[in-house]
Amino acid sequence: MTEQVKQQILQVRDSGLTNMFDLPAVKWMAIRMGLADLAYYLGEGNTTEYAHFILTGEG
Repeated sequence: MTEQVKQQILQVRDSGLTNMFDLPAVKWMAIRMGLADLAYYLGEGNTTEYAHFILTGEG
């Protein structure tokens, strides 16, 4: 996971607009917010690494 993707995850989280474990909603929010790297990352199926980052802050 790149630093760019981490920062974009934090942007979506900080918006407070979705549950971060609702991956389709997070991807939709990423697209709406212009966070292409995050949308692509989730579209590629990196869900395990994503969940680990959400739970631990490590990635």
